[in-house]
Amino acid sequence: MRYKNITRAVFLNRPNRFIAEVDIGGHRETVHVKNTGRCKELLVPGCEVWLTAPGTEGRKTKYDLVAVRKSNGLLFNIDSQAPNKVVKEWLDTKDYDRIIPEYTYGNSRIDFYMERGNEKYLMEVKGCTLEEDGIGYFPDAPTERGVKHVRELIKAKQKGYVTILAFVIQMDGVSKVLPNRKMHPEFGTAMDEAIEAGVEILFLTCHVEPGSLVVNV
Repeated sequence: MRYKNITRAVFLNRPNRFIAEVDIGGHRETVHVKNTGRCKELLVPGCEVWLTAPGTEGRKTKYDLVAVRKSNGLLFNIDSQAPNKVVKEWLDTKDYDRIIPEYTYGNSRIDFYMERGNEKYLMEVKGCTLEEDGIGYFPDAPTERGVKHVRELIKAKQKGYVTILAFVIQMDGVSKVLPNRKMHPEFGTAMDEAIEAGVEILFLTCHVEPGSLVVNV
């Protein structure tokens, strides 16, 4: 997944979860943050960030903030829409007979439904942007929606679907994601139950550039 254009800036502050103020070559600009998570360990005043300008008419902000370099040197893609886009690109390289994004199952909308022969698959995608000591953690904020989706996968598994909880790791050098039990214990419990039920946990490692996010496998 590549962005059409990319601009380097310096992060100044984040007045609320939707916008940030950045410095672009000495000019102060308000930009949209494409991630409503906390990202407190990433968006630190003075850090390098990268912006893209979608060019959509009627926007209040010209730029979207999509990437940031952490103090440890790691580059993170923090675009919350990117994981589903790169997973779709990745799935298209596999031998599925049918791929349907945003598939309604039970009381939830699961990210992907796939078919291969007689097998039916359901995949829920989570983007990981929280890293500590080389390990990824999810979530970085409580997610009741995430818990609901994991439990929906468990029900689907019991009905014969192949079910997958896929973590897109939006940084280089991290290959594993653990549940962030301190932030949301219930998600950790749900993930434990999913593993016990036979839901596949898939870690999709990625290569990040300021203007792109690509799955490694």
